[in-house]
Amino acid sequence: MTFRFLHSSDLHLGKPFGGFPETIRNRLREARHGAIARLAQAARGQGVRTILLAGDTFDAETPAPDTLRHALRAMAAEADVTWVLLPGNHDSLAATELWRRAAADAAPNLCLALEARPMTLAPGVTLLPAPCARRRSGRDLTEWMEDAPSDGLRIGLAHGAVTSFDGEDGGPGLIAPDRAARARLDYLALGDWHGTLAIDARTHYSGTPEPDSFKHDAPGGALLVAIAAPGAPPAVERVRIGALRWQVADLALLPAEDGAARLGAILPPVTDRRDCLLRLVLRGRLPLPARAALLAAAAEVAPDFGWFDCADAALETEARPDDLDLIDRAGALRTAAEALLAEARDDTLPADLREAASAALSRLYAFAQEVQG
Repeated sequence: MTFRFLHSSDLHLGKPFGGFPETIRNRLREARHGAIARLAQAARGQGVRTILLAGDTFDAETPAPDTLRHALRAMAAEADVTWVLLPGNHDSLAATELWRRAAADAAPNLCLALEARPMTLAPGVTLLPAPCARRRSGRDLTEWMEDAPSDGLRIGLAHGAVTSFDGEDGGPGLIAPDRAARARLDYLALGDWHGTLAIDARTHYSGTPEPDSFKHDAPGGALLVAIAAPGAPPAVERVRIGALRWQVADLALLPAEDGAARLGAILPPVTDRRDCLLRLVLRGRLPLPARAALLAAAAEVAPDFGWFDCADAALETEARPDDLDLIDRAGALRTAAEALLAEARDDTLPADLREAASAALSRLYAFAQEVQG
């Protein structure tokens, strides 16, 4: 009989997001907590009753008491789903107090995979977990799976990077990429990499259900896995879980183009913007008036988004002397504009200084137009 489960990892509950404004920071933290209910809903919708969390459920070894309590209560509320939590590198077994408190407060539908020993998920289905003993284990914790006895389906659960594969912390890979074959696993559920990735047909990173950076340009998700029989290839399907979308919009422009029009064409629909964190990257070259118009258009749409950042350092300014007349024909503003234009064109200066001068000239132009208007 086919065994179906949901594979997820890297919830990083309690992540502080200190580099963001408080308004979006609260939403980011709440979205991570809300992923628990969305995972359960996705599992229930597919007729699944088991969710494997492959490490880093918590962002730190000492999560705030309310972070832990709220997570355990949220999982307990999904009483028809069995949750299996594996310690990862952020919430390793070195966090003895974390796992002691979790065990003491765990509901009947929560299983903590704290030892490298076979666990029965269902009749004929054995889970082989490899919990992280510390943040950097220094060895392949999945080796024991090769000699682990079991009947029926064999499912591995681990957290870390495969050989020659960089983890989120940039550490060397430790897990053998052919571990599933060597340990006769029907499926190896991995965590640590925050994007969805298939190492082979039986070895997968689920990615995080709620992204926390622009590194992986895809909505948060989880993997729906179905295995018909021992040795049969698993059917793996990605399901969307994330509430917020992290998106990078790269806009390369030529001098003759209408930058504001191009910007409008690549932005998501207005109805989707509140739940989107957008990083706009501008490249190429525009005349001074066109650049100012583009930046004004970007500033106009910025409040639509949950968070918005415009990176324009790589957008060069094509300024002519008569463009400066639109700033001022004489006086301090004209003097400043001429100095910035000279610096922007001075090939003896470092590129970053020329870019800064170009950006400052564009902002001076926009300021002058605003005042004149």
